[in-house]
Amino acid sequence: MNLDLLIDNLTNPALLFFVLGIVAVRLKSDLEIPANSSKFISLYLLFAIGFNGGRELAHSELNSEIIYAMLFGILSASIIPIYTFFILKRQLSIENSGAIAASYGSISAVTFVTAVMFLEALQIPYSGYMVAVMALMEAPAIIVGVILIKIYKKKDPNARVISIVSVIKHALTNGSVILILGSLIIGLLASEKQSMGIEPFTTDLFKGFLAIFLLDMGIISGKKLFDFLKSGWFTTSFAIIIPLINGSLVAVISSWISDSVGNRLMFCILAASASYIAVPAAIKIAVPKANPGIFIPMALAITFPFNVTFGMPIYLWIINYF
Repeated sequence: MNLDLLIDNLTNPALLFFVLGIVAVRLKSDLEIPANSSKFISLYLLFAIGFNGGRELAHSELNSEIIYAMLFGILSASIIPIYTFFILKRQLSIENSGAIAASYGSISAVTFVTAVMFLEALQIPYSGYMVAVMALMEAPAIIVGVILIKIYKKKDPNARVISIVSVIKHALTNGSVILILGSLIIGLLASEKQSMGIEPFTTDLFKGFLAIFLLDMGIISGKKLFDFLKSGWFTTSFAIIIPLINGSLVAVISSWISDSVGNRLMFCILAASASYIAVPAAIKIAVPKANPGIFIPMALAITFPFNVTFGMPIYLWIINYF
């Protein structure tokens, strides 16, 4: 692996703000980002990445690569929760296994956004249609995870009856899914002149907002990380090893889908990331017995930092090697 690339990634200002958030918590500082501001920044990041993806997609001709990429994304998001569920249920309850499997099958939009910055820093292009792939990968894992829970809890007379239709509806109407798909469509329909009118907002401010958001993520992670590490070796190891396996496998397999290094890295980071926004919202409704104190810290406090520090350089090295 290129050591300079790893060092450059570790000294990225946005990532250092994430570390600052963790340090602030350990120093018992009162530093915090107001909840309303944090939510606004989250919405902004989804809006900007969706809109810019739509603009890129408008310049792309619909071809077999785009169709295969979308199908590959959906397939990945459906397979990952199945195999991880059977690993997890050897140590955890059915509810927690399904929730964690859904989280690791789904995606983290913030990790995707961080990967965008990583590629831009290296001047490696990627296609706008990857935003559509990201949006399509969010819901399938939630649906598969809940179905697995329903199947394995079928014999329990006290098990709650879960409506798969309601789960699908919730997954597809989740705010983050609606915003990123809607922004993608708007960016696709807008003319070049109309898009230029809001370009300073969608591009120039992006890095600054991302840095503040990662500071907030660092504060949240810092509050959860050390208590979670006391919970045992299995979940901690899973939160590192499974993303590494998923990302590494996709780094190789994605060569059949795209020749673009940028696109392949995006596939890797989508497969390796874990949802800590959309999945918890859906699981809270569908599987209330699942413990968010396990799967949220796994995704946010362990998998996310691993991917943005070591994961991306590792996946890029594998892509270039093959």
